Amino acid sequence: MLSPGLELCDLHIHVGAAVAPHILWAIAHEQGIKLPVHTFWEFRDLVTANPESVSSLGEYLAILDRWTEKIQSSPAAIERSVYEIIGKEFRSSNVSLIELRFNPMKRNLGGERDLDHIIHAALRGMDRACLDYGVRAGLIFCLAREFSLDLNEILVKKAVKYKARGVVGIDLAGPEVHTLELGAEVEGYRDLFARARHASLGTTVHTGETPYTAVPGVLAVLKELAPARIGHGVAAATSEEAVRKIAESGTVLEICPSSNLRTHAVANLAELGRALRTFENAGVRYTINTDGPYLLNTHLRQEYELLIDAKILSDAEAERSVEVARGATFIR
Repeated sequence: MLSPGLELCDLHIHVGAAVAPHILWAIAHEQGIKLPVHTFWEFRDLVTANPESVSSLGEYLAILDRWTEKIQSSPAAIERSVYEIIGKEFRSSNVSLIELRFNPMKRNLGGERDLDHIIHAALRGMDRACLDYGVRAGLIFCLAREFSLDLNEILVKKAVKYKARGVVGIDLAGPEVHTLELGAEVEGYRDLFARARHASLGTTVHTGETPYTAVPGVLAVLKELAPARIGHGVAAATSEEAVRKIAESGTVLEICPSSNLRTHAVANLAELGRALRTFENAGVRYTINTDGPYLLNTHLRQEYELLIDAKILSDAEAERSVEVARGATFIR
């Protein structure tokens, strides 16, 4: 069991999946958003990834696309969301270092609201929370696979612009649809990631979180984008080549246990345990994260308890993953 006083680090947490339902409920009503349900309890079920209704990554992402990101689509909403997440993670799990990721373009209603105002609001919420709780935090901008290269280039430019204010990295997120998911635009994405690194921004990519894209996706990402970290990556454990290349490159994995179980990136706890043991034996460094605390009804300390209680990680291995997170953070 982790020491209650141990300060934890969460490097993979989405703003769209981490705000409490009662906060989202209040924001939705403040903004006059018409909801398809009438009671709070129905709304709570609407924005939670219940095991009975969510069994794939697509169904998980649909909750964000249809509701949580829409509700957070104003400067006031994103400021409050960021502030509430940081405070909640500190109170529930003693998370003293946290990287929050989101796509600002999915919060400006397709250009109806100014992108810089959304970003400034998120930074204000983060600054307030850091002051109130004494934590360290940073924002990661998520590029979207479903966006054009031009739109994603704007996000990289914004990340560079606001680096001095607390934007610490870029991510590439969204469903992987085929082996080299960037297709003919791969050179452009290679350039975007190089530009981010040149500006001293951290780089991470979502890959290896669905069994059918795991190995080709991970290998393509390592070769073409060379990120410092990989979001999830757990399904890569099925390939000796992928595991070896992750270890050789020094890429750090952002493991999200409850998320990977809910979306069936792994079939069950036993398979998750085998994956982490494979990474341990190969010298692959990994961190433990929440992905979406309220969407998954979890918190970071609970994620560690899940792995320790199942004897997947020893106390010493769990504490070592916390130290890996401290070393792998993009916050400087």
